[in-house]
Amino acid sequence: MSTYMPKAGQVDRKWYVIDAAGKPLGRVAAQAAVLLRGKHKPTFAPHVDCGDHVIIINCAKAVLTGKKLEQKHYYHHTGWIGHLKDVRYDTLMEKEPEKAMELAVKGMIPHNSIGRDAMKRLRLFAGSEHVHAAQQPQSWEL
Repeated sequence: MSTYMPKAGQVDRKWYVIDAAGKPLGRVAAQAAVLLRGKHKPTFAPHVDCGDHVIIINCAKAVLTGKKLEQKHYYHHTGWIGHLKDVRYDTLMEKEPEKAMELAVKGMIPHNSIGRDAMKRLRLFAGSEHVHAAQQPQSWEL
């Protein structure tokens, strides 16, 4: 019996919706990363991008446990000398909750071409409405 090796063109991609309302941000991001990579499938192979499309709704209602809202920071550098920008997560969740979720998911997938392709299949929405009803996404429970 030979080992099954998936081909890039033969991957069957499904659409899933994850509701982040009232759930910890990291738990939702971890489950989204598993779906984007395709690790939930029996045909998973680490060298093939066999993941699915993921829609995360209610990003603004995701919770950060403990004192992370006040103590956790997002840092990025502009490229200019001395321009390290700092944003606290309470500000980030208030202004751009999709960005906070995207950063969490991005840190959990590989930092290579497979990970970049997987991030293109992630759709984030702050509210409970999304525009991908035509794809008939299935609900995914944590």
